[in-house]
Amino acid sequence: MHALGDSYAVLMSLELRQLRCLVAVADNGTFTDAAIELGVSQAAVSRTVAALEAELGVVLLRRTTRRVEASPVGLTVIARARRILAEVSELHRAVDQTRSVLRLGYAWSALGRHTVTLQRGWAARHPGTRLLLVQANTPSAGLNEGLAEIAVVRRRPSDPRFASALIGTEARYAAVPTDDPWARRRFVRLGDFAGRTISVDQRTGTTTPDLWPAGAGPAEIVDSHSVDDWLTMIAAGQAVGMTSEATMAQYPRPGIVYRPVRDTERLSVWLVWWKDEEPPLTQELVGLARELYSLPR
Repeated sequence: MHALGDSYAVLMSLELRQLRCLVAVADNGTFTDAAIELGVSQAAVSRTVAALEAELGVVLLRRTTRRVEASPVGLTVIARARRILAEVSELHRAVDQTRSVLRLGYAWSALGRHTVTLQRGWAARHPGTRLLLVQANTPSAGLNEGLAEIAVVRRRPSDPRFASALIGTEARYAAVPTDDPWARRRFVRLGDFAGRTISVDQRTGTTTPDLWPAGAGPAEIVDSHSVDDWLTMIAAGQAVGMTSEATMAQYPRPGIVYRPVRDTERLSVWLVWWKDEEPPLTQELVGLARELYSLPR
């Protein structure tokens, strides 16, 4: 009876932020990348995980110079932490569904030039349900994290738990500093990127090495962790970028010009949601978004 009481006391003293930190480190492999995902300092993540280990009295993560790996007991705790966090997300979703808000997640650029029109059109057609845009720089644009009920993505999710609908396509654009030779051109081609340094958000970005034949791609790929990081790097002349036309519309930036990439396939834009929990008015949102992408250019 005493042991049961001790276990209950430990459980009640745990904090969700500790579990989120633990799972983030396990998913990202390093404290630094976990801190970037969570938007906190690396030191804060380290302290939080250490406090959780002290609370439980076990080592959950084994630290090396390059990577972090879960201990055997850590694997068990991480699996249970995921279930707890998923239940908390479900709780938040259940509460949110009682409110007149539909949260639309996006990683970078929402619907680009269509974003404001979508918001205004939605407000006119569904005045009783507010469409709230939520930025979340994760592969599922906040859907998997419980931050949104529907998400805009430009990589179709492979997770079978998600349903999806194609709403439109977008052209690809190069982003370059204003003093770059490409800035004086009307367009660029994929082959022009050979030998260049390109900045890519590998978590959510749409520029991947398989766009180029083997040996014909950029000389170096530099990882960025947010759209602001990406823009700052390009404006400073440290790299060039390739993105969707939505980024061009959403993020005009002094010191950067966008030029169409002439010989690439258009990007597909998807709305995704939980297959077994389709939010109310999902099909209405899909229909409105498709209308906007079919407008004359």
